[in-house]
Amino acid sequence: MDTLLQAIIMGIIQGLTEFLPISSSGHLLVVPHMAGWDDPFITSLAFTVMLHVGTLVALFAYFWRDWARLVPAGLATLRDRSFRGDPDRKLAWLIAATLPPAVVVGVTLNDFFEEQVRQELLVALTLVIGAGILWTADRLGRQTKPLDGLGFGAAFGIGCAQAIALVPGISRSGISISAGLFAGLTREGAARFSFLMATPITLGAVIWEFRKLLSGDSGVPVDAGILVAGMLAAAAAGFVAIAVLLRYLRNHRMTIFVVYRLVLAGVVVVHFLSA
Repeated sequence: MDTLLQAIIMGIIQGLTEFLPISSSGHLLVVPHMAGWDDPFITSLAFTVMLHVGTLVALFAYFWRDWARLVPAGLATLRDRSFRGDPDRKLAWLIAATLPPAVVVGVTLNDFFEEQVRQELLVALTLVIGAGILWTADRLGRQTKPLDGLGFGAAFGIGCAQAIALVPGISRSGISISAGLFAGLTREGAARFSFLMATPITLGAVIWEFRKLLSGDSGVPVDAGILVAGMLAAAAAGFVAIAVLLRYLRNHRMTIFVVYRLVLAGVVVVHFLSA
């Protein structure tokens, strides 16, 4: 299979799994191994950065109206030192409250997780752990609280949960949605908050990774056309995943994602043992 097709497939996988609670990092690690793809371009830093750019494009494309309200509302809160009963002002600062844990853990431990915690069996284990957390949150969460009913302590806790997603297989959306459910949010509300809080974190991750690229650490010769193809595939798949998940969660439990994670963990173990 040529590199362009691999890039498009990996872009679609990144876009879907970044937002569905099934772990993008886990899929990006195990899919090339299981498919027998050994092209270093697909695992290069440059390609990874462009996949993240694609998911960032998906977030802004879907939520641009929200951010057009939230950014001015957040700045107005600084000016007035008051929410003035405006839910957008509060939501902007709830999102801000989720950022410190991810920033601290990401800056200090990202390289460790990238280099040391990327084994197939570990991904299988964390897929199962994440499935258990998601299933428990879906059953025990009260799911009665609107977004503007979320407190700042709970928002910070959701941010702490998000930071755990550096471990491959956990899933950023899965663990943050689970934390939102434990905090009492509805399924759709927890997912929406997860996606909104992902936007500044993803933007920061892209900037951080571009810093490495500018230092010459691209890993392999860069093919701009293939990079753009992967990025566009990730953006399109990500947009679809966001829209579908938010609609699906209005009337459905998380069971399908729990089952998928368990099945994938079993497939990973079987592949590892057979290899």
